[in-house]
Amino acid sequence: MIHLITRPTLLLDESKCRKNITSMFEKAKRNKVQLRPHFKTHQSHEIGRWFRDLGVNKITTSSLSMAEYFTNDNWQDITVAFPVNILEIDTINLLAGSIKLNLQVESVEVTKMLDEGLRYKINAFVKIDTGDHRTGIAFNNYALIDSVVASISKSDHIKFSGFITHAGHSYLSKGIEEISRVHYETTERIIKLKDKYSGRYPELIISTGDTPTCNVMEDFSGVDEIRPGNFVFYDLMQSRIGSCRTDEIAVAMACPVVAIHKERNEMVIYGGAVHFSKERIEDQVCGTIFGQVVEESREGWGEPIEGMYLTKLTQEHGIVHVPDHLIDKNKIGDVVLILPVHSCLTSHEMKAYVTTKGRIISRF
Repeated sequence: MIHLITRPTLLLDESKCRKNITSMFEKAKRNKVQLRPHFKTHQSHEIGRWFRDLGVNKITTSSLSMAEYFTNDNWQDITVAFPVNILEIDTINLLAGSIKLNLQVESVEVTKMLDEGLRYKINAFVKIDTGDHRTGIAFNNYALIDSVVASISKSDHIKFSGFITHAGHSYLSKGIEEISRVHYETTERIIKLKDKYSGRYPELIISTGDTPTCNVMEDFSGVDEIRPGNFVFYDLMQSRIGSCRTDEIAVAMACPVVAIHKERNEMVIYGGAVHFSKERIEDQVCGTIFGQVVEESREGWGEPIEGMYLTKLTQEHGIVHVPDHLIDKNKIGDVVLILPVHSCLTSHEMKAYVTTKGRIISRF
């Protein structure tokens, strides 16, 4: 397969990917929580069907346009885990007229605007900030939460579904102990809201979940559904924080070698920011890392090669540091395999996958 590659190509190990999907599905089943996977990582009809084959029938997307894409493949229950953009009210109505659409709100203003513009019924989660500080209402701002829930309850078009959160700060963890702390802190904070409101809204749902906590933890008491996304592929960042093993990473970038500079232990590859994105890891020993080179194997790729890191990116260029003992083992015209730092963004940049068997899988 590798010998056919002439330009940057995102390779997908279908076997690893399916194992990752099955593992998370079985974990959710074991813990009696609904798996509503976030499809923003793979954004592919075909990969989405691998979930459907197991019985998954509810999904998450990060945009309305992505929800439209998956609606076209007959997904009928979709949560858009992004604050409502009221300027897209026409798209909201289009989707709400054909599927069960779940949106997230965090202000009375948006709730009122939605109610005025909706022609069909939707479900709304109140977005809660449990520590990530990206968006949402602070978990202990009960006055504002009360106001938003009350505003939803007055609407003829919006049904209150419950509370939704994302512990994105788990990605900053340095090991399983920190991931565990984020998980229990997040869960405790949002379950307090369930206890407070479930008397009035007995069917309310607590929706949480990010890949690090969902993959590492086994206790989801009080949670009704989980929404991990990155686990379908994993990446170098996930392996660095202890969320997965490197042999579970299901994607690798294949990049041609275009120049070698032995005097500075560098190899230039055709593969830059427009292929990888500029997500990085800051390592105390190796400095800035945009990816790590792995061994080529008959099945695809094997273990990371110690000391061979993608250390610099411009638009099309990538610079790989190569240790002294390996610099003469690489030559112009080779193709190197690199684990991306963040598979979600690398996937988004590349727009398609080539399996290790040579099959092309398209995506949104």
